[in-house]
Amino acid sequence: MATRTVRTVGDKVLLKKCREVTEMTPRISELIDDMFDTMYEHYGVGLAAPQVGVLKRIIVVDVGDDPHVLINPRIIEADGSQTGDEGCLSLPGKFGTVTRPMHVKVEGLDRDMKPVLLEGEGLLARDFCHEIDHLDGKIYTSLVEGGLRDASVENMQDDEDAAETVPDGEHGKNTDGSADPASADNGKNADGGNE
Repeated sequence: MATRTVRTVGDKVLLKKCREVTEMTPRISELIDDMFDTMYEHYGVGLAAPQVGVLKRIIVVDVGDDPHVLINPRIIEADGSQTGDEGCLSLPGKFGTVTRPMHVKVEGLDRDMKPVLLEGEGLLARDFCHEIDHLDGKIYTSLVEGGLRDASVENMQDDEDAAETVPDGEHGKNTDGSADPASADNGKNADGGNE
């Protein structure tokens, strides 16, 4: 397992639609391991394959409960609404306010290429939506309300205090799923993180 270079905004690979995965191969398995390593190395809570330069429909997420890998994920149901700050490993040092569904159902394949159906509420729902957007060449900046802001401890704390929706159990995390640097016991690194 190894970390890979995270592609940043301006890299055309982030704007391309990804291809479906049709079989598990040693290279795909290695990619999944590397994606988890890369996500954790950068203190993120989600990562999509194009963010490491691979145009395959694969995402990894870990908002602190249970790590998930989804191959060929698709949102089949979404309801409710939440508005909060999102960041992205492909746009380091920035965040913006985005409205996403509060609840989603996602179908896809697990690492063994077996069908799975996952549900996400709050932060997990936001993470699924953010990462699946990457697979279609979409970056969260197109959804930002009011422009991007610099990620600083002061801005994150001010925005957390003013957040419209902070689901129960999500305190100590920014609504993008990254650790809140202002929270000492958030379970992630004090540098914060992004998707």
